[in-house]
Amino acid sequence: MSVAAAQRRVLTVLVVSQVLSGAGLAAGITVGALLAEEMLGSTGLAGLPSALFTAGAALGAVGIGRLSQRWGRRPGLALGYAGGAVGSLGIVVAAATGDVPLLFLALTVYGAGTATNLMARYAGADLATPERRGRAVSTVLLATTLGAVAGPLLVTATGEAAHAWGIPRLAGPFALAAVAFTAAALLLAALLRPDPLRLARTLADAETAAEARREAAAEAESAAQAGTPRGRAGDGRPDRRRLLGGTCVMVLGQLAMIAIMTMTPVHMRAHGHGTGDAGLVIALHVGAMFLPSPLTGQLVDRVGRLPVAVASGMTLFAAGAVAALAPAHSVPALAAALVLLGIGWNFGLISGTALVTDALPAATRARTQGVLDVGIAVAGATGGMSSGLVVVAGGFPALALAGGVLALAIVPVLALTARRRSGAMAAPRRAQEEPSA
Repeated sequence: MSVAAAQRRVLTVLVVSQVLSGAGLAAGITVGALLAEEMLGSTGLAGLPSALFTAGAALGAVGIGRLSQRWGRRPGLALGYAGGAVGSLGIVVAAATGDVPLLFLALTVYGAGTATNLMARYAGADLATPERRGRAVSTVLLATTLGAVAGPLLVTATGEAAHAWGIPRLAGPFALAAVAFTAAALLLAALLRPDPLRLARTLADAETAAEARREAAAEAESAAQAGTPRGRAGDGRPDRRRLLGGTCVMVLGQLAMIAIMTMTPVHMRAHGHGTGDAGLVIALHVGAMFLPSPLTGQLVDRVGRLPVAVASGMTLFAAGAVAALAPAHSVPALAAALVLLGIGWNFGLISGTALVTDALPAATRARTQGVLDVGIAVAGATGGMSSGLVVVAGGFPALALAGGVLALAIVPVLALTARRRSGAMAAPRRAQEEPSA
């Protein structure tokens, strides 16, 4: 099988699994805060589920990264989704029995499924050529849309089904998540062949060997030849500038997005909106997180990683400003803010993923990606945990504006890393231009 054919097969399997797992991802986004508020009786603690399952996502990212590094993407992703299914079932049991400690534990385990849903984007990029890497990542993210948008819209239906079974209505979406994560795990375990990371390593090893032979031949012809430039992903060393820039974009974007998104349903219910209205706003938000992916992938590949990353920070700032100024009774205004929030996050995730993948050699890629996704998950946990406290102290507008300002920090961070690169490139250029003694 050719590399192009293998990439098409990998993307097809990932697309189907992402459609399934998207519904599981949406459960925590839509009703997690409402379930916590109901069980704990405190708005200040309503952000706790988001913090717990994003903390679980951090642990899951480490585990999935290590498993993938050693055994390949297939077992890592399949086991991650299996963990998400177990956590989802635990949440349903906790809600039915009123067991708060079990709820906390299950939410943490559920985080493994949310981590897997995001880490699947790396599998889509493993076999992609650099000029098509953004589009490969966007294809995997776009596939999440169907399940992730359908999940919030099914809140009422799954709630009624849960009520008919004697389970609290807010546990219904998590029952759907258990089924969706299980199906995604079985699909990946059976069909993700060839394993994209293992094949990428084989190809990288072959290219390294060929490069070594070319260098040896060139040195034999001319002892004065300088050799291969340093710092390329292909020579086994990461490009630290791209790594730093990509990580900052994803971490700051996740922190701002989770904080604002988590408290929006709570803010809406406090001002008389029903669960259906909150579900609609979150469905539009989730759609905006993933639907722009094809366009974003094109922009990342053709316009460049850095311009799209800068657009992420500016769009997230606009989202925070609109959310802060939106009248509490206006569903359209809140929906517009959450749509901007989703688009800004999409810009940051795809451009940041492309930067990180560009920067890493295949030999250590999965382990490093897992560690970086820990940072993303910790940022989400921080945003989720602090969001309720900020709303209690200063109100939802203060939270939204603070999130937007924080996301805007992406712009100076990228400017700083770009300046460092320019300085590093200028020094050798000046040395080459100076006349020899």
